[in-house]
Amino acid sequence: MELSVILVLSIILLAVFFFIWGKVRSDIVALSVVILLVVTGILSPSEGLSGFSNSVVIMMASLFIVGGGIFQTGLAKMISARILRVAGKSEFKLYFLVMLVTGFIGGLISNTGTVAVMLPIVMSLAAEAQTSSRRFLMPMAFASSLGLFTLISTPPNLIINDALISGGFTELSFFSFLPVGLITLGLGILLLWPLSKLLISGKENEELSEQKSKSLNQIVSEYQIADNLYRVNIGKESPFIGKSLQELNITSKYNVSILEIRRIEGRKRFHKSVDMKVAGPSSTLQEDDLLYVFGHIKDIDVFVKENNLMMADIHESEDGKSTLSVSQTGGMKFSKIGVAEVVLMSDSKLINKQVKESNFRQLYNVNILGLRRKGDYILQNIKDVKLQPGDLLLVQGKWKDIEQLTFETSEWVVVGQPMENALKVPRDHKAPTAALIMILMILAMVFNIVPTVISAMIAAILMILSGCFRNVEAAYKSINWQSIFLFAGMFSLGVAMEKTGASDLIAKGIAGSLSQHGPGIVLAGIYIATSILTLFISNTATAVLFAPIAFQTALSIGASPYPFLFAVAVAASMCFASPFSTPPNALVMSAGRYKFSDYMKVGLPLQVIVGVVMVILLPILFPY
Repeated sequence: MELSVILVLSIILLAVFFFIWGKVRSDIVALSVVILLVVTGILSPSEGLSGFSNSVVIMMASLFIVGGGIFQTGLAKMISARILRVAGKSEFKLYFLVMLVTGFIGGLISNTGTVAVMLPIVMSLAAEAQTSSRRFLMPMAFASSLGLFTLISTPPNLIINDALISGGFTELSFFSFLPVGLITLGLGILLLWPLSKLLISGKENEELSEQKSKSLNQIVSEYQIADNLYRVNIGKESPFIGKSLQELNITSKYNVSILEIRRIEGRKRFHKSVDMKVAGPSSTLQEDDLLYVFGHIKDIDVFVKENNLMMADIHESEDGKSTLSVSQTGGMKFSKIGVAEVVLMSDSKLINKQVKESNFRQLYNVNILGLRRKGDYILQNIKDVKLQPGDLLLVQGKWKDIEQLTFETSEWVVVGQPMENALKVPRDHKAPTAALIMILMILAMVFNIVPTVISAMIAAILMILSGCFRNVEAAYKSINWQSIFLFAGMFSLGVAMEKTGASDLIAKGIAGSLSQHGPGIVLAGIYIATSILTLFISNTATAVLFAPIAFQTALSIGASPYPFLFAVAVAASMCFASPFSTPPNALVMSAGRYKFSDYMKVGLPLQVIVGVVMVILLPILFPY
C-alpha cells in the first residue's frame, strides 16, 4: 500500500474520530482536513480548495437563501397551519396531516427549517386538540427526512448527483428521487402511527394526560414562577431612586430579575413592562415604585436588605383593598406580559456560553427566567448556567418582543406560545412573492431551462431584491455556513481518495468480499455501512465519504452506479436511531421531552425496515 493511501486513510479515521467525539465543530474538522491534505502534499492548494468552487456548494448556499425567504415571509407557516387546521381535534387526522405536510415541505426546502417552522404550530395544535405533542414531534422530525421527493431535498442528493456528473454519467433530473420519497414517506406514515404509541405509554401517559392542554398558566406553574415571584417597594432612602435598571445591573449583582414596575401617579395607577426598550438609559426608578421581582428567596432577602427595600404582602393588592391569589402570579397579566419557551438549535452561537453572556435582555427586551434540560428545571443561579444544544429557555417579556424573537435568528425556535401568536408573521405581505419565486425556480429545474445551480442562484437573488428579507444581511444569516464549510472541506477528501486510489482500494475490498454473493449483497453492504456511519457523523460528511466508494464499487463489479449511489443518499438521510444524527432529530428532543432510549425504541425499527425495503426496491427502480 502506497504512503499516500495510508495518509489519506489515516486522515479519514482522524476526521471520523473528531466527528464522533463532537468537541470540535464539524466545519472546523473539515477545514483541518483540507489543511492536512495540502500540507502533506497529497493535494495541491487548488485541489484542496476545489470544494469551495464546486457547484453543489453554490447551490446549497442559494437554496438556504430561498428557504430563508420562504420562512421569513411565513409562506411555509401559512401553508402548514391552514392544512393542519383541517385535522380539527382528531388525533389520527392531526398525525396524518403533520406527516404529509412536513414530508412535502421538507422535500422542497431545508428539513431543519421545515421542523423549525412546524414545531410551534404542532405544539399549539396538539394543545388545542387536547392531546400530547410527544406523539407528533418525533414523527414530524422523521417525516422531514423521509420526504426525499426532489434533487434539492437534502445535501446527500446533490452529492451523489455531483459524483455521477464527475464520473461522466447522465445527471439526475429534479424528480429522480420522487418514487423513493413516496415509498419512504409512505412507510414512515404507516409505521410511525403504531410506533409513536410507545412515546406516550405507561407511566408517561399518565403524567402527560395532566399536561395535554398546556397553557400559559401551566408554563408559569411548571417553572414555579408564582412560587418565586415577590413584590418589593422602593423605600425612601433606597439607592435605586433616580437610577435606571441599566445602571443598577440588578440581575448580575443579585441573581434576580425585575419583571414589572407598578407606579402610583396621582390616584391612577399604570402598569408597564420593565425592559430595555421601556426603561432605556434615561428611565429611572422612583420612590414607592412596586417592583415584581423573580428569584430565589435567599437572593431576594439580600437584594432587599442591601438596598433599603421593603417586602410587600403578595396577597395584598397595590391599593390594599383586594387580595391576589398565587394562581394570578402576583397580579401579573400575561395578556400583555408574555412567557414562552425557546429551544436552542445545535449550531447556535450561544452554546457553551453562560446565560448572562447571552444578552437576551439587551438585544431582544426579554428576560431568561429559567431553563429546562433533560426534564430537569434549573431556576437558581440561572445567570451562571452554560447553555447546551436542545436547552429550553423560559423567556418573559412583551408579546411583541417574544414574537420578534421568532424572526431575529435561526439559532432557536420559539415554542410554548398561543396559536394566534405562533402564526404571526412580520413580513406576510411578501408571501405571494416568495411563492411565485419558488414555483418559478422549481419549473426552471424541472424543465431544465437553465442549469439547476443557476436556477437556485436566480431564485436567491430574486428573494433578496423583491424584499422577502429585511436586508441582505438577513439573507446571509439564513445560510447555514457550518454545512457549507463542512461540504466544501470534506469534498477535498473525496478528491484525495480518488487521486491516491484510496476509494478504488476500499471499493475493491468491498467488491472482493461481497461480489461473489451478487450485486444485491454489495448494495446492502454499502447501505448498511453508510447507515451505521451516519449515526455518528453528519449525513453530508457520510455521503461525501461513501459516494466515491459506491461509485468505484459499482464499476469494479460491472454494474450501474445509480442504485449504489441512491443507496448512499437514502441511507445517509434515513437516520432515526439517534437524536444527534440530524438537526431535526435534535430539535424536537427537549420540546418533546424525549430520552435517547425513545429514539432507539421508535427510530431504530423505522431505520431498519426502511433499509430492508430500499435494498430490495432500489435495484428495481434503478436497474443494475
